[in-house]
Amino acid sequence: MEDYPEELRTPPIPLTALVGCPNLHASISSLLNSQKPPINTLALPELDNISVIERRVREEGGEGGGGGILKREWMVKHRTRVPAAVAVLIEGERVDGGPTQWGEICGVIDRIKAVIRLRNIKLVVIIVQSPSTGDINEDRMLALRKRAEIDSKYFVDIFPYEDADFKHSLQRLAILFAELINVYYRDEGRRVKTRIEKKNFNSVESCIRYCFKVAVYAEFRRDWVEALKFYEDAYHVVREMIGTSTRLPAIQRLVEIKTVAEQLHFKISTLLLHGGKITEAVLWFRQHCASYRKLLGAPEVTFSHWEWMSRQFLVFAELLELSSRTVPGFHSLITGVVEKGLTEWEFQPAFYYQLASHYLKEKRASLEFVLSTWKGSDEDDVIVESVVPSIYVGQFARLPEQNKNAVAMQPISDGEFTRFITLEGKRFPDSYEIIALLKKSFDVYSSLKATRMSSHCGFQMAKEYFSAGATETAKQIFESVVHSYREEGWVALLWEVLGYLRECARLSGSLKEFVEYSLEMAALPVSSDLDNRSYIDCGPAGQPSVQRREGMQKDIFSIASRESALLPNETDSNPMISAPSPLDLEIDLVSPLRIVLLASVAFHEQAVKPGVSTLVTISLISQLPLATEIDALEVHFNQSECDFTIRSPEKSPPSATSDDRPHTRLEIAPAMVLNTSRWSRLTYDVNSSQSGKLECVSIIARFGPRFTICCRAESPASMGDIPLWKFEERIEHLPTKDPCLALAGQKAIQVEEPDPLVDVSLDASGPALVGETFVVPVTITSKGHAVYSGELKFNLVDSRGGGLVSPREIEPHSSDSHHVELVGISGAENKDESQVVADNIKKIQHSFGLISVPFLNEGESWSCRLEIKWHRPKPIMLFVSLGYSPQEDDANVPKVHVHKSLQIEGKNPVIVSHQLMFPFRRDPLLLSRIKPTAESDKPASLPLNEASVLIVSARNCTEVPIRVISMSIESDEDALGSSCDVCPAKGDHMDSVPSTLLSSNEAYRKVFSITPKGTSKARMGTVSLRWRRDSGTLDHINGIADGVVTKHILPDVDVEVSPLIVCLECPPYAVTGDPFTFFVKIRNQTNLLQEIKFSLVDSPCFVSCGPHNDTIFVLPKSEYILSYKLVPLASGSLQLPRVAVTSARHSASFQPSVSASTIFVFPSKPALEMEKAESGGEPLLVATE
Repeated sequence: MEDYPEELRTPPIPLTALVGCPNLHASISSLLNSQKPPINTLALPELDNISVIERRVREEGGEGGGGGILKREWMVKHRTRVPAAVAVLIEGERVDGGPTQWGEICGVIDRIKAVIRLRNIKLVVIIVQSPSTGDINEDRMLALRKRAEIDSKYFVDIFPYEDADFKHSLQRLAILFAELINVYYRDEGRRVKTRIEKKNFNSVESCIRYCFKVAVYAEFRRDWVEALKFYEDAYHVVREMIGTSTRLPAIQRLVEIKTVAEQLHFKISTLLLHGGKITEAVLWFRQHCASYRKLLGAPEVTFSHWEWMSRQFLVFAELLELSSRTVPGFHSLITGVVEKGLTEWEFQPAFYYQLASHYLKEKRASLEFVLSTWKGSDEDDVIVESVVPSIYVGQFARLPEQNKNAVAMQPISDGEFTRFITLEGKRFPDSYEIIALLKKSFDVYSSLKATRMSSHCGFQMAKEYFSAGATETAKQIFESVVHSYREEGWVALLWEVLGYLRECARLSGSLKEFVEYSLEMAALPVSSDLDNRSYIDCGPAGQPSVQRREGMQKDIFSIASRESALLPNETDSNPMISAPSPLDLEIDLVSPLRIVLLASVAFHEQAVKPGVSTLVTISLISQLPLATEIDALEVHFNQSECDFTIRSPEKSPPSATSDDRPHTRLEIAPAMVLNTSRWSRLTYDVNSSQSGKLECVSIIARFGPRFTICCRAESPASMGDIPLWKFEERIEHLPTKDPCLALAGQKAIQVEEPDPLVDVSLDASGPALVGETFVVPVTITSKGHAVYSGELKFNLVDSRGGGLVSPREIEPHSSDSHHVELVGISGAENKDESQVVADNIKKIQHSFGLISVPFLNEGESWSCRLEIKWHRPKPIMLFVSLGYSPQEDDANVPKVHVHKSLQIEGKNPVIVSHQLMFPFRRDPLLLSRIKPTAESDKPASLPLNEASVLIVSARNCTEVPIRVISMSIESDEDALGSSCDVCPAKGDHMDSVPSTLLSSNEAYRKVFSITPKGTSKARMGTVSLRWRRDSGTLDHINGIADGVVTKHILPDVDVEVSPLIVCLECPPYAVTGDPFTFFVKIRNQTNLLQEIKFSLVDSPCFVSCGPHNDTIFVLPKSEYILSYKLVPLASGSLQLPRVAVTSARHSASFQPSVSASTIFVFPSKPALEMEKAESGGEPLLVATE
């Protein structure tokens, strides 16, 4: 598309002309260019330049060929030299000047009118005002407008020295120009259209020319519908000219018709794609190609037709590609594909790039045929220099030799034209243009993930590079294409690609690649019954056939039979290449050479003891067309002592391997011949002394002195089908005679370890408790083997399948990130220092440990202890593995392993709980308890600066007896909030007594006094419980004297200020008939007067004296005491009169509990004495006799 002139590739832009006042041209031009659509400007500073747009007199008889269809320069003329409107800029001073200036202005207007009248160009008069110019005489202005013969709206004033007015004037001027341009091109189109309607023309060429002009004028007005209509009319008329026009010689006439049709088709396709009519554009292009594909012309210029066809596809591909980037929703506009007989590929630019390269190949082939019979002459250079394009589209003419600068040109004959285009085609080779087209198609198909089409284009591109001599580049592309053809299984195409690769390897002197490609081609499934007529171009390898395959195989193996290899020289273009070095080929599991040689290995057993022989079957198969004899076969295992070599008795050992491995086992077998598609089986015994996995790694087949093929061994159970041959009609054979072995055979066998004669025992007493260091004794006892280089490995694994690590974000208070960890390994020291190993190994990690074991004779034992600590309750599996050598300093003797495991349950030793209580017969009023809430996790509330009772309980939740050593509460020193004063209850001296033994499910309790300090929330602290396991085997417990500390964080409590405190006071006991005093104390702790209502309900067991029902007022920060005198009437545990206290301010009432309202009454006075406690604190009530 770049070869087309710019006026054809871009939409036409209207042209205007500015005459006079050159200082304003730049401002006006920039404004017009910024419009949508833009307007070009032709600047004419002086009146003398008006001759540029003056209509020239037509020259008769000066054009070669006697006229044509379209003038080559007509569109350029209307874009650059023929404006639609002319604006004359006149200074206001000159209009209002003297007679001389007025006469000059009138002369200018008359001159311009005379020039533009012939072309119907519109005129605009612009008066340029200046600050020094006053009001211009209106008579002068009216006279000037009448002289110009224009309407008043085309007579404009501008004020360039005032920015606001100047911008406004320019905007009005742009609107005015757009209107005049539309009028001009509309009138021109109507004028030409009238001729078409009245058929006012005398030739078909004129009809085409008129339709073309109307379409171009419509494009100037952006009337795409009318432009498309007349372009199509012109195109159809051009098609009708074929075979009817006799104006030019036959060859040149057809060239002109196709050139004009090409331009019209380009315009039509551009308008359709620009309008979003993608399907219509594709259909139009298909019709265009169908109409002109068979117009080959004369045989000597057929190549020009194929070049023209290639250009059509190239241009349309570029248009499609451009539209896919610029047209919004390009792919959504593709509709009606199936209904209109289109395919999806016809909407892809790659499809047209590919066909453009195809027709360019046709052009090259036709040109080569013409050049093969070409007879050059001395006048060839003269013809090329003298023939130039004519003034008409699609025509050529000759410049006169006497005056080459003359405008007139002479017509040329068909013979001269044929010689000219043939010489032009000879000057410019087409290979690299074909490569460029295929590269574009390849890139587009690759982006669409159309692998098959991209491979086809890549193949064609590589062939072009090969033809051009760029062997390395062609080889790279061939290698990328051949993978796709192998996967698809396209044998014919694969044969052709491999033939090119084989030739590239021969030209580059690569013997290994040449042999690989030759063997692959020889093993392809090509039979003699293929229809060779379908293979027109098979490349340097020729047509695929069985004879060709056999010839390739003979050539390759003839190379292997000689000491110095020579590549067969199929052509005389390159000399023979010598390659004396050894040739080694490798065939892995994904190599394409698996069709050349495939090795299957199957052990007859799945497991075997060390030192016991087992049978292994080696099966080989090849798809080469001729029988192949193997000189030697080397079988390699992962244990080198098992390797062996199979050799025919007639063959001498190869020199390359006779001395390299003298200890390799040698087996003699009959002649090893590989027949086509038949398994060759060899069975031998293998003996391994090392435990572990024994696997056959590779099979090396030797052909001749320097040629080897190394195949990776494959198991019959996992062996895939032979590529390219799985769909061929052939008899299937099993790799082994045993069908079960052929279906389930493996190339590896497990060599078991020898039976150990050493015992490993694990012992553990009961479950492990969280926090303690749990000891597991491990004892190693030799019962027949001596232990050399022993290693003992320990591994801790979660028996439930989880991990042993605790994420910190889940347990932020965890001091250890591991649930269970191995903290140490301890053992008894050897009394005999000679038994201590010099390189003692001891590695300990959180869940893994490794320790060396000293030398042990038969009957000796050695033990150690594992120290494991639980941080969270979790069951684990302890795995212990002992590895040792039964003999000293023998690397060939495998190590013996003994494995033992033990499951250990980790449990929490105790469950710590707590309970908060108020002091006996002392109840504070807490406002948070007045209205009960549904929140179950709401913290408890305690009164500020009031002592409360805290009872902490520790319950043994295991079956292991636990001895409690001490219990205390530690304050949280790092607490951000307030804390509580916590101390043991008065008279509690449990820390001074011996430890307490807790059996299963027994509980230990301790009472503390807690007094909150501060407001809001308070932290009670952390319970620290020191305990130890109570066991008879005390040596198994580490740190038994200190014990294990278990900590339990007490929850926070809410602290409130209690407004009222009610206390009940009475003697500890009473005697029947003896009166005593019962007090009810109400303390007001607020700064407000409190109104209190109380009532007393009599008890039948007492005679009471005192107020029963009343309302009282308690002063701030004071205490009010209610006093009652009571006389017991009975004995035993009696209920005191019930007191009810109600606070009016807080709407809260208080009644003492049953226990607080109970007193024991003796029938007579008991003999009791008060004694001091030994701790020197509170008095104790002691009964005496």
